[in-house]
Amino acid sequence: MLKGQLCTVRHLVTADLNTFIALVNDLPSRGDYFSTQFKSPEIMRKEFVQNSFVTEDSELFVIEDALHHIVGVITHFKSRTPTTREIGYRLFEPKLTGRGFVTEACRLLVDYLFSVHQYQRLELLTAPENVASVRVAQKCGFQAEGTLRQAFFINGRYQDVEVFSLLRPEWEMRRL
Repeated sequence: MLKGQLCTVRHLVTADLNTFIALVNDLPSRGDYFSTQFKSPEIMRKEFVQNSFVTEDSELFVIEDALHHIVGVITHFKSRTPTTREIGYRLFEPKLTGRGFVTEACRLLVDYLFSVHQYQRLELLTAPENVASVRVAQKCGFQAEGTLRQAFFINGRYQDVEVFSLLRPEWEMRRL
C-alpha cells in the first residue's frame, strides 16, 4: 500500500471487485481517450481469482480517496525493454479531474517502481490533446520525447500518442 496525502494506491481486494468492475466498464466515464473495448465481468473475476491483477508483466492498483472510495486505477506494465515500464492511469469520475489524485498516485507509483525495482526508465503515453494527462506527466517530472503518429485506435479513429519518460537519474535528482 502506498499512502499519500490525498490518496492511497493499493492492490484490489475481493470486497472491491464488483465496484471495480462496474467502474472500469462504465463506458460514459471513458471519455475521448480510452478504448470502448472492455473485458466481460466474468473474465475479470476469473483473472482476479487467478492472479489478483498482479503478474510479472503488469501490476494493477486502485486509487482510493480519503473516504476509501475507489476514484481511479493506476498500473504499470512491461514495455519494449526489460529495464522500462509503462505507467497507465484512469480517473473514473470526470468531475474529480484537477484535484490531484492521479498526480499523487503517479508520484507514489514512480517512487515505488524506482525504489523497489531496478528499472532505468518509466514511460507515460497520452493523447497530446489530453491536457490533464499531459499535466500529470509534467508534474511528475516526465519529459516529452515525441509523438507516435496514429499509434492508438480509440473511438473509431486513429490517434496520435505523445511519449513521456522519466529516467532513474532524473528521479534521483528530484529526490535531493
